[in-house]
Amino acid sequence: MTLSLLRRSLIAAATVAATIAAPAFAQTKIPLRISTPAVPDDWHGKMWTVFKESLDKSAPGEFDVQINLNASLFKQGTEPAAMARGNLELSSISAFDIAKIVPEFSIFTAGYIVRDPQHQQKVFAGPVGKEMFKLASEKMEVTILTPIYLGTRQVNLREARNVKTPADLKGVKLRMPGSKEWLFLGEALGATATPLAFGEVYLGLKTGTIDGQDNPLPSVRAAKFYEVTKQIVMTNHLVDGIFIAIADKTWKAMSPAQQAKVKAAADAAAAFNNDNRLKEEAQIVDFFKQQGLTVTTPDVEAFRKSVQAAYATSDMAKTWPAGMLDRINNTK
Repeated sequence: MTLSLLRRSLIAAATVAATIAAPAFAQTKIPLRISTPAVPDDWHGKMWTVFKESLDKSAPGEFDVQINLNASLFKQGTEPAAMARGNLELSSISAFDIAKIVPEFSIFTAGYIVRDPQHQQKVFAGPVGKEMFKLASEKMEVTILTPIYLGTRQVNLREARNVKTPADLKGVKLRMPGSKEWLFLGEALGATATPLAFGEVYLGLKTGTIDGQDNPLPSVRAAKFYEVTKQIVMTNHLVDGIFIAIADKTWKAMSPAQQAKVKAAADAAAAFNNDNRLKEEAQIVDFFKQQGLTVTTPDVEAFRKSVQAAYATSDMAKTWPAGMLDRINNTK
């Protein structure tokens, strides 16, 4: 073999080797599949772009972040099981989803427990949050990275009616997600709780399958529910939160440096969501009035007393850790 031919053979072999090695190298990226029911226009949908951009900047080439909105990868509520099976790495899961497996967490699904967004963040940033997140990891095989303020939930009705107390919602088919904790809250508000997936709510309101739904006001606007409803009742019944969570298997396989970068990206996403959601809530009532909706304020104290009485005598309250309600109330 001549020197020239040998050189060409070596170059060809190197090219083939590089071609084979390239995909193998690309596969070293850690896949982070994200599934969320959030719509693209909602802040907790947009926050995942912030998460991805933050991680791409702090850890270039280390992670393959794949964002799936509109429950296009997994249906709402099925994400924790998918994470435990290894079919999903990241999601934003609700207290209601956690409570299905961690009954102690149902205290955060109860109406009128968390006072406001600031109280929410302080509770989860302190010893209460640390203790409850540890329970979630032990029972669900997920690590909660950070809480997200989803908004303060209000009742949104297809047809306007005079609502002052829970008795005024009697017979109203109020859409709630399908878990027993959600349905209990709907009944505690005085309505007939009706399970329905989030993606079916718009059509349900339009056709009259349901009479109303409850959500934070930014979510009402993002999902365009104002197009098919006529009234918002400012019950302020739940300071709602979701939690950015990662599968334990994925989390524990990362180096401490990688974990720190993922946690920082989650915190950046949470801050983006929380800041924008609070700003939007401060001015959003005017938007709904401009769309022709009636915005009314009921006797919130009557709702609070009725809802808390329902929880106090429920089996759900029996699962709450001893003294936990007082600890939450005493968090300042």
